[in-house]
Amino acid sequence: MDGRMGPGGLPYRPCAGVVLIDERGMVFAGRRIDRNADQPPAWQMPQGGIDPGETPRQAALRELTEETGIDATLVEVLDETPDWFFYDLPPEMVGRIWKGRFGGQCQKWLALRFLGTDDDIRIDTAHPEFDRWQWMRAEDVLDSIVPFKRAVYAEVLGAFRPHLA
Repeated sequence: MDGRMGPGGLPYRPCAGVVLIDERGMVFAGRRIDRNADQPPAWQMPQGGIDPGETPRQAALRELTEETGIDATLVEVLDETPDWFFYDLPPEMVGRIWKGRFGGQCQKWLALRFLGTDDDIRIDTAHPEFDRWQWMRAEDVLDSIVPFKRAVYAEVLGAFRPHLA
């Protein structure tokens, strides 16, 4: 992270993300559970905040388990982005999420090869974030993500293109 500030002079929330890739080169995407009925479905890859004292890799593996039920023993780390990716929250969201403390996120991403089976994926976790999941082509993930995250997702999936279908 480079200390830059997001919208409203708020800092960026440190976050780790996972591009989970199956044996065919398809990408895991989950449909967010917290969308309003009048909004289109929002799909995303597993991601979440980095806790104090945690490395991005530790956070990514923890978030993967928390959001998908997949144990870290069922993945192999293929790659990690060398740089941080930043996105700003849309103005109407600043102050509403993350208790109003952040103007966006700075993210480090890992590409993980999934070594398990679909039966190992359990989105009915203690604090579910997704109500559906599926394997998608990278292009379909980009078409399904909320617009304010699309540029970051395009960069991340581009960085991991050699591992994707």
